[in-house]
Amino acid sequence: MTKTAAVTIIMRVVLGIIFMFHGIAKFQMGMTNVEAWFSSIGIPGFAAYIVALLELVGGIMLIAGLFTRYVSALFVVMLIGAILTAKLSVGLLGNAQMAGYELDLGFMMVSLYLAVADRSPFSLDHIIMAGKASQKGWFK
Repeated sequence: MTKTAAVTIIMRVVLGIIFMFHGIAKFQMGMTNVEAWFSSIGIPGFAAYIVALLELVGGIMLIAGLFTRYVSALFVVMLIGAILTAKLSVGLLGNAQMAGYELDLGFMMVSLYLAVADRSPFSLDHIIMAGKASQKGWFK
């Protein structure tokens, strides 16, 4: 395994853990509270459920390495939305009431990398693709 492959695995798993815990936190604080906060900043309340599920399920999928490219691409879109709707007005580093979008940019860059990177060897994506390739006789 190359150093790049090892770092890619670490990035995928750590980003998955971070998003999974963000999703868990939203459910623990009560989705009606999250929905109300989304509505208060001009985002339709139902989007809170989509974001919480994407963070929770997408985080788990990243940890397992399942559909990594698609989940990562969805995270990029979600993070762009978070920056444009909730964070841009408070600036890169934020203010006394709210964090800025510096972490969102970092998470977005990791997600973007994972969306275009080669499949890492320790992932369900790799296992699935190897199985499909062997069924076609490519690895005989």
